[in-house]
Amino acid sequence: MNAPAERALTGPLVVGVDGSEPSLRAVDWAADEAALRAVPLRVVYACLWERYEGAALARDIGKPTALPLAQDVVGAAARRAGDRHPGLRVSADVVFEEPEYALVREARHASALVVGTRGRSGIAETLLGSVSLAVAAHADCPVIVLRGSHDNQATPSVHGRVVVGVGEDAKESAAVRFAAEEARRRGVPLEAVRAWRRPTHETTDHPLLVGDPARLHEEGAAEELEAALQDVPEDVEVHRRTVEGHARRVLVDASHRADLLVVGATRREGHFGLQLGRVAHAVLHHSACPVAVVPHQAHDA
Repeated sequence: MNAPAERALTGPLVVGVDGSEPSLRAVDWAADEAALRAVPLRVVYACLWERYEGAALARDIGKPTALPLAQDVVGAAARRAGDRHPGLRVSADVVFEEPEYALVREARHASALVVGTRGRSGIAETLLGSVSLAVAAHADCPVIVLRGSHDNQATPSVHGRVVVGVGEDAKESAAVRFAAEEARRRGVPLEAVRAWRRPTHETTDHPLLVGDPARLHEEGAAEELEAALQDVPEDVEVHRRTVEGHARRVLVDASHRADLLVVGATRREGHFGLQLGRVAHAVLHHSACPVAVVPHQAHDA
């Protein structure tokens, strides 16, 4: 078994905390996910976090005006996870580093990484915090950002489905594989969505386009969807949808009836900017449910 595949099966699930109420709610979700995967949960506090996110502490930590010891932050989070799943192996660590760097490094050994939408700044929860965005854009393991109404739980299922967005590169199946496994673990169907659009400049002069110019584009999207799903295990129930429209809008709409929305993100060696793509960036900001960003390596010609 190769190293990434082995890590995906046995590596710990990492959750980033900062002492805020949203980060402790993320611990609940992460504990459920770790129990589903039968892997350890690792709680990490990068204690320079407040430079970015403010200082509104959770009630479990202590008085809001007190500066807690870093061990108080991870200790409260670890106890919370252990109380939620008594059989779960939980470890906790304090890292004296900027949070985005610390969590991206943790991702190298993790099966997945969970972060909340925001930290202690009190920014509206409709906005995505800078730490969450940076981690989702650079980590080399799947990053789950807890957007929307997740009821602080990965299980039991609320909406009864996992949604995956299928892009133009149907051969790249990392996101589909991840989504299929998440659906299987939860015992819910996988909804695979392929958005398509007809070019505005297209003419109908071609004989094949006369009468129904959109048909070929929709059929092409359906073929790409099938190609992406060809390796999904037979015991996973799959619902296929092709939808005309911008992928960003289509997936945000789908997120309202999903427990988890899965999208892919291309990583290119030597590129140092946010490696998300427009679709992943948009759903991270606007999804109504948690979003899993699954990285895959680009194969440049």
